[in-house]
Amino acid sequence: MKVIKDEVKLNSFLEQYGLINIFNGHIKQHAVLCEFEQGETICTQGESASSLYVLVSGKIKVYTTSVDGKILILSFKHPLEIIGDVEFVNGAELLNTVEAVSDKVMMVGISYEWLKKFGYNDADFLQFLLEIISLKFYRKSTTMSFNLMYPVEVRLASYLLSVSTIKEHGVSERLDWLDLKDVANFIGTSYRHVNRVIKQFCVEGLIEKKNGVITINDRPGLMKMAKDNIYEQ
Repeated sequence: MKVIKDEVKLNSFLEQYGLINIFNGHIKQHAVLCEFEQGETICTQGESASSLYVLVSGKIKVYTTSVDGKILILSFKHPLEIIGDVEFVNGAELLNTVEAVSDKVMMVGISYEWLKKFGYNDADFLQFLLEIISLKFYRKSTTMSFNLMYPVEVRLASYLLSVSTIKEHGVSERLDWLDLKDVANFIGTSYRHVNRVIKQFCVEGLIEKKNGVITINDRPGLMKMAKDNIYEQ
């Protein structure tokens, strides 16, 4: 993580997302603009949370790790997204691990110390937290509904689009880290069914699978298949 000491840029992000009136003068005074590189961990599951992060630029992924080390991606997030809100409210350890997906991820960070001091009695800030947490529950419910309503072809196409990494000079189409069992768990189907759809996509020229590595060959075709990219609502 790199702290960007640029008050103008920080204020620009706060204005862009309507946060100027949400963060009172005391909270804003202690806000810092943080930059994370692609693949950098923003927070780690099970660790003590100490700051609230507001995603203002870039893309992140949220995942959980089981006791036997298996990773399950839960969601992909774009601005505006809040990390550490639930933990701030209930004082729990971090529920999930959050990692930067795009080349540059910008987040506004505010220590819990200052939020407790200047935010607990601030109606605008508490209303903001309530709306954010309520929206997260709504999205979770909606994603579960998507996994029941949409065919596996749509779910898999949407997932592949979500995990393809946006680069400064285009899109990385080579997905050499995918575990199809994790993919199956995420989109709510069987490993066998995922393999069948992968083969279908290969026949249709949407993707190529060689030596276990999936490469996206026809991004527009996948986008058409994915409809509205249901995992990035």
